Amino acid sequence: MGKIAALREASGAKALLALKCFATWSAFPYMRDFMDGTTSSSLYELKLGREEFGKETHAYSVAWADHEIAEAVGHADKIIFNSLGQLDRFAAAAAGIARGLRLNPRFSTSGFDLADPARPFSRLGEWDPARLEAAMDRITGVMIHNNCENDDFAGFSGQLDRIEREFGPLLERLDWVSLGGGIAFTNEGYPLEDLAARLRAFADRLGVQVYLEPGEAAVTQSTTLEVTVLDLLDNGRKLAIVDSSIEAHMLDLLIYRERATLPQDGAHEYQIAGKSCLAGDIFGDARFPAPLKVGDRISVGDAAGYTMVKKNWFNGVAMPAIAIRETDGTVRTVRQFGYGDFRAALS
Repeated sequence: MGKIAALREASGAKALLALKCFATWSAFPYMRDFMDGTTSSSLYELKLGREEFGKETHAYSVAWADHEIAEAVGHADKIIFNSLGQLDRFAAAAAGIARGLRLNPRFSTSGFDLADPARPFSRLGEWDPARLEAAMDRITGVMIHNNCENDDFAGFSGQLDRIEREFGPLLERLDWVSLGGGIAFTNEGYPLEDLAARLRAFADRLGVQVYLEPGEAAVTQSTTLEVTVLDLLDNGRKLAIVDSSIEAHMLDLLIYRERATLPQDGAHEYQIAGKSCLAGDIFGDARFPAPLKVGDRISVGDAAGYTMVKKNWFNGVAMPAIAIRETDGTVRTVRQFGYGDFRAALS
C-alpha cells in the first residue's frame, strides 16, 4: 500500500483495486486510505466494491445483460462497455453516468494464450480506430488492459509509446484512460520513480486522468495459505499430503501449470501434494531444515491473488478459514467454513 500511495502521489495516477483478483473485503479497511476505489468485472463485484470499499467505483463487464444494466448504473461512477454494440445498446440506460469503452491495442505481455487479451479474434475490446471514432461522442474514456505480471519497465514504457502513436489523436479527446492491471510495480526492485514519471508524461501529453487497476500488485507477498501435513509417503521420492488442494484453493496453479511459493531452506526435500483425488494436485517441491512430521504446518507464500475469488468445493475438501494478521502480530479469524457452507453452495 505504501508503494501504491507513493506512485499515486508522484504520478498523479489513480489506483483502483481490481476485484477480479482480490475481493476479500475484510482487508478493505487496510487498503481504503491508500487507493481511490475499485474496478469490477461483473455486477456482483461492482456491488461489493460500492458497499464494502466505497470511493470511486468503475463497472466493467465483457457483456452486460438487460436485467443488470439499471442496477449496474445505479452503483457505478463510470461504466465501461466491452464493445461498440454494448455501448449502442445501453446508451440510454447509462446516459446518467460517465461511459467508457475497452480499447484492445492488439498487443500484450501475456505469454499464455489462455490469458492473452490480444490473441487472434479476441473478444476483449475494440481495436479499429474507425469504430472507436464512432463512439467518441458518447464516451469520456477508455480502459486498456493488456499486461500480465509485467515487471519490465522499459517494455511497459514502450507500450505507452506505441499507444500514443497509434491511438493518441483519439485519446487526447477523452478525459481519462485506464491502463488496467498486470503491471508488477510493487515487486522488489521495480523502478517506481521511473514509472511515475512515465505515467505523468503520458497523462500530460494526452491531457487525461490516468487510472491503474492493480490486482496482484496490491496484494504482493501479503498472504499465506497455511496447510497441515496429513500423511507422508515415499514412492521413490518423499511426498507430503496436506489438508488443502490446488484445484480447490489455488486453482491458478493448475490452470497455468505453475508451482506454489514454498519453503526452500534446508536439505530435506519433499513434493507437497493436495488431498483431492486429482492425480496432478501438486503444490510443488519444498525443502526444510528437518524431516517433516504429520501435523507440521507449512506456509504457502504469495497466496492472495486469484485464490479466494476462485476457491471451490471440489471433492468437498474443507475450505480454509480466512484470518487477518494485525500490524501488532495478533491473528483475528474473520470467517470459518463448515459442512453447512458446502451443502448450501450445491443446492
